[in-house]
Amino acid sequence: MHIPRYVTAVCAAAAATVLATSTSAAATTGPQQDNFLPALAHSILHLDIDPPGANDWTCRPSATHPRPVVLVHGTYENRYNNWARMSPELKAQGYCVYALDYGDTDDAGAGIAPAVKGYGDIKKSSKELAAFVDKVRAASGSGQVDLVGHSQGGTLARWYLKADGGANTADPSKNKVKKVVQLAATNHGTTLSGIETLADKLHILQLGEKTFGKASIQQYEKSDFIKELNADGDTVPGVDYTVIGTKYDEISTPWQNTFMTAGPGATVQNITLQQGCFVDLSAHLSLSYSPRAIGLVKRALDPSALTAPCVPRAPAL
Repeated sequence: MHIPRYVTAVCAAAAATVLATSTSAAATTGPQQDNFLPALAHSILHLDIDPPGANDWTCRPSATHPRPVVLVHGTYENRYNNWARMSPELKAQGYCVYALDYGDTDDAGAGIAPAVKGYGDIKKSSKELAAFVDKVRAASGSGQVDLVGHSQGGTLARWYLKADGGANTADPSKNKVKKVVQLAATNHGTTLSGIETLADKLHILQLGEKTFGKASIQQYEKSDFIKELNADGDTVPGVDYTVIGTKYDEISTPWQNTFMTAGPGATVQNITLQQGCFVDLSAHLSLSYSPRAIGLVKRALDPSALTAPCVPRAPAL
């Protein structure tokens, strides 16, 4: 069976991070990166670092971009290696940008690697996101934020809206979130290129929780969590959603599972990365480093932004 690059990359990260040491007592800012693998390596050797452009708590939103942008990383990623390219580009556009780590619960084998985050119970991670958003709102003086989430980060954003105060269904004008932009989110679950489907048929899926973390099991397309997440529809009123998927996704599979349907009072724009740009072959982990994907995020946040560029990209990390 073919093992996705995502799995091998995480294993490599775990092995390398065990050997890595860090003397930094406080978060510092890492350099901008053009691809995921260099960012992954840097985050292994330099723990607890911010992506460039993020977490300036003195930033005040402008009239042009009145809502801060909160970046929510994916499973086994962290705030630096997921956003080391997109964060500085959004900052350069004049946004107040923030990024958090979450889901580092030390209750699974994945936690042996300090650079690996986002493996804990998504429902508990949602409360971490809720606290972070409130901190951003208080610091910036903004009533609302926009969320940009990759993989689990997009799904986590939805649970926060549904269950932990991100949205007010009785009065959407009181929502804490205005826009949600997702990259390869596991909105309707994943088969992980068939690996989780096989594990389910062999009745061993739940055995992986202690090794890979609860979040990985919760994102299986037939999980109770996915059923609960989508039980009342894909959206909540008062929120504009943009969903970006790639045909070459080997983690969030089938890749069409990422797309959503708008419910009352919400809008959804589903975008296939390769539509109008067949030369961008970005896969799951490389998606947040695709110039086209970054351009689409900018357009989702601000429709007056420049048209997303079409740049040849290999599916490699």
